[in-house]
Amino acid sequence: MINLTLYGRPITKKNSSRVVRCGNYTKVLPSKQFELYQKDCLRQITGDKRLKLNTPCNMCCVYYMPTRGRVDLVNLLEATCDILVKAGVIDDDNCSIVASHDGSRVLYDKQNPRVEIELIEVNNV
Repeated sequence: MINLTLYGRPITKKNSSRVVRCGNYTKVLPSKQFELYQKDCLRQITGDKRLKLNTPCNMCCVYYMPTRGRVDLVNLLEATCDILVKAGVIDDDNCSIVASHDGSRVLYDKQNPRVEIELIEVNNV
């Protein structure tokens, strides 16, 4: 089991994408806000958590948002999975490794926005 808490306002990857031109090619990049959030999260994930898990697990994410506005939980989960892959916590975010997101939800905490992540190995997949 791995427990992580990533401090800072959780940001989705899909909202406000940027289209940039690289010579004759165009690329779609995530927003600057997401890139800053991802960089901060990668800084917070220490070496002892970078296990490159490759066994089936349940990833429970509890997001604490600074506002009570509507948030797309699926987009938050996708962003968190991508960050954990980039940090080397999990090997990949496909369904054979991240088998479920049971217990994930969005709550309110104006003073301390964060995401609390719990990865629990699942045996019956």
